[in-house]
Amino acid sequence: MRTRVKICGITREADGIAAAEAGADAIGLVFWRGTPRYVATELARLIVTAIPPFVSIVGLFVDPDAHEVRSVLEQVPIDMLQFHGDESPQLCASFGRPYIKAVPVRPDVDLLQYAARYEDARGLLFDAFEPGGLPGGTGTTFDWRALPRGLRRPMLLSGGLNVHNVSVAIRTATPWGVDVSSGVEVTGEDGRPRRGLKDPAKMAAFIREVHDADVRSS
Repeated sequence: MRTRVKICGITREADGIAAAEAGADAIGLVFWRGTPRYVATELARLIVTAIPPFVSIVGLFVDPDAHEVRSVLEQVPIDMLQFHGDESPQLCASFGRPYIKAVPVRPDVDLLQYAARYEDARGLLFDAFEPGGLPGGTGTTFDWRALPRGLRRPMLLSGGLNVHNVSVAIRTATPWGVDVSSGVEVTGEDGRPRRGLKDPAKMAAFIREVHDADVRSS
């Protein structure tokens, strides 16, 4: 099986094009204002227009109201929604778009029970949880061995992935796809990722490592 790759937190046209040219299956646009990776609808339209065919556009939201999501959908051609908060299954399914639901991996969450609430999700994205931090893109990993087996929906993996660990993550969890953000961002002088600014070389290296991991696992 080929592991799909989504590059999330795209904020520049050039980064979206570079992700597509590197072989990304999808790019993510964040419409939650609580992160530096947020994109306004005007910029999102420009990015989407620049993306070549056969690359899916995913719009990410965190505990939005219905009007907020509909407003974005009216202005930006989005293929799929991704919800990263405590949204109800009813809200997630109410927009006429397939959706992905993020599942926070933390000790007080029964992952199977949580996932069972979202039976109509197109996929379930298991992400690291950082108390007081962002709901995604934290650069934090978790124990991939803790992920449940026998899910009814495809498993997607996120949380602290980068070129150095994604191969182990794929071998351990065998996800349908992986979702990366901070792991392919430009590194600042302080050694930390510059949120929202992607590094074309890192994106290309990450996707190559995913493909190599698939070959080694076959």
